Amino acid sequence: MKAPTTDQAPKVLILKTGTTYPEIREQYGDFDAWFVRGLSDQLDLTVVDVTRETPPGQPTDWDGVVITGSPAMVSERAEWSENAAAWTRQAVEAQVPVLGVCYGHQLLAHALGGKVGFHPDGRDTGTKQVTLLDTAQNDPIFQRLPAQFPAQLTHKQSVLELPPGAVLLANSSFEPHQAFRVGDSAWGVQFHPEFTDQIMKAYLEVQTPDLDKEGLDAPQLLAEVTPAPAASKVLTYFSELVTDRLVSA
Repeated sequence: MKAPTTDQAPKVLILKTGTTYPEIREQYGDFDAWFVRGLSDQLDLTVVDVTRETPPGQPTDWDGVVITGSPAMVSERAEWSENAAAWTRQAVEAQVPVLGVCYGHQLLAHALGGKVGFHPDGRDTGTKQVTLLDTAQNDPIFQRLPAQFPAQLTHKQSVLELPPGAVLLANSSFEPHQAFRVGDSAWGVQFHPEFTDQIMKAYLEVQTPDLDKEGLDAPQLLAEVTPAPAASKVLTYFSELVTDRLVSA
């Protein structure tokens, strides 16, 4: 990735929407640390925990926005979450590049008029195959990914209906809405590009008692975990898009 030709690094705001399990945090750090690792080190990153404080300034103060996953549920419509949704909607309207991941993907859809709720078939977790649709061929981020690739997933809620005008980019056998774009600056991905395979395994280990209760095969899911480098490229390509837009502005 080329260094920006501007004097200032692109300013990207990471909206942290919760925290991971304590035992995972102790070993691997928290959500924001995983995004900091996956995004370009040429970005000027700021992390704000929106469960504790409001997003700083106006969306146009930032060159890009990333929204993390969360143990919360968008359908609960907590005050902090609704405030973050309203701020995110303003960012999209202002054409500030936005990337929402898992909860962030669902929050983005909700903010723009989509429907979010519990998946009718329950939990989705582990390494799964994501398949691109023909619409991805012209997408600034997804056109650079393989037609099918493994990705790390863990969620109970999903985007049940896309926002009006959204372009569906990818699906999987379990999840019809794995990725979408609104306009030319906002993306939502249900999968976790910030997860390593070690983090995915740690999630499955913590979740094992619940997986057993839900009739899922935890040992099999653990055995099927693989690295997902193509999925992680979403963070690389989003970083490049933010940088290129700042340079060309």
